[in-house]
Amino acid sequence: MKTFTLCHILLSISAVVGFNLSQSSFRNTLRGSRSVLRKVDNVALSANDGDKMDVNNRRQFFNEMIFAAAAMMTTAVNLDPAFAAEGEANNVPTDVYFGVGCFWHIQHEFVEAEKKLLGRGPKGFTSRTGYAGGTKTDNGRVCYHNMKSVADYGKFGHGEVVGMNIPENKIGDFAVEYFNLFTAKGERVDPGDRGGEYRSLLGLPGGMKHPMYPSVEAAAEAKGMTIQQGKGNDPDTLGKKMVFVYDSNDFPFFQAEVYHQFHNDFQSPAYGKQYNSLADEAFEDGRLKSTGCPDRV
Repeated sequence: MKTFTLCHILLSISAVVGFNLSQSSFRNTLRGSRSVLRKVDNVALSANDGDKMDVNNRRQFFNEMIFAAAAMMTTAVNLDPAFAAEGEANNVPTDVYFGVGCFWHIQHEFVEAEKKLLGRGPKGFTSRTGYAGGTKTDNGRVCYHNMKSVADYGKFGHGEVVGMNIPENKIGDFAVEYFNLFTAKGERVDPGDRGGEYRSLLGLPGGMKHPMYPSVEAAAEAKGMTIQQGKGNDPDTLGKKMVFVYDSNDFPFFQAEVYHQFHNDFQSPAYGKQYNSLADEAFEDGRLKSTGCPDRV
């Protein structure tokens, strides 16, 4: 095979790769591969008799050709703004929520997930207890059961959840953490809590239409569980090995009262004062807000 033919092959690859690049990016792609092409030419010219090469030269020649093609592809990927934009889009901060039983325990587990999966510290935790999945509010207010019967989340059809803000491309990883909170039989760890307030649910922007939803579904299937689309004010899921998924645009997250944040639960030993004090820190720096419900702040 003649040298110019192989070079033409490589340049054709560049042309295909560069089809969707801007002219300047395409020129950079070709410029970046020139040194590789020169190496290919040198190997070819070292052949013994024009078109004939010994085995070693031929092997080196084709290795250089493959390397050159790979270099062009890599350069194109790195230069193409579309690839960069796609990567940035996958890292878009996204509000999601997960619920399974009492939210005190779940918040602690997702704080741990933020540490493990995102490397976040006390000043960066976004996990907050709250309510979601209901069909009513009191002028945007949703509260825990209280003596004044103000905006009771149970009466409004909401469930206890933990909301957080995470990179979009980490939703699948957090879904795995969520489904690992269920027992081997697919039940919540606090079956003594009964009613729709403790149903299993999660929320994503767009619900089942969210681009990361397949990774959530895969995490559920790995646990032997199913997912159903939530309609709002849905019943308890105890004994059903099932989770409701909501479009968080239609069923948004409502933060719970400050006294419900970073709280000890009844399933585990006390988490400690350092953990409990995170509520005051988050309130002081604005990550937690006053809800207008009966509270300690």
